[in-house]
Amino acid sequence: MKGNKKLIQVLNSLLADELTAVNQYMVHSEMNANWGYEKLHKHFEKRAIDEMKHAEKLIGRILFLEGLPVVTSLKKITIGADAAKQLAADHAAEADAIMAYNQAIKLAGEVADFATREILEKILNEEDAHIDKIEELQDQMGHMGAAIFLTTQV
Repeated sequence: MKGNKKLIQVLNSLLADELTAVNQYMVHSEMNANWGYEKLHKHFEKRAIDEMKHAEKLIGRILFLEGLPVVTSLKKITIGADAAKQLAADHAAEADAIMAYNQAIKLAGEVADFATREILEKILNEEDAHIDKIEELQDQMGHMGAAIFLTTQV
């Protein structure tokens, strides 16, 4: 099925966001593993896998719409030097993703591609859950202080 050219471009931009997030989360995961923060390591690792699954869905949809997935483009990766900076960087990336998905959903509706819109809405709901979890961890760190919070992450 030949898809809308502009929508395919937007899907490729979302794909770049997801591939960037995979890399950022993987580095954060391994940093936390290296520091001995097993719970944070698992948190970031799971997030990287979730973002990989989003990328897979976008690639599948782009191919279905007879577009060419662009997997060579990444956006700016922000690696945090400590857990607080990692969570802040990831929060910013998720907030940007939520905004981008909302815009893409609107475009999909405007070009009457409701199947793509539904796929994007499902991913958006997962991105909402991601930012909620990040905010939960940031709140815990704020309430406990970084040192005590990190002792709960071993």
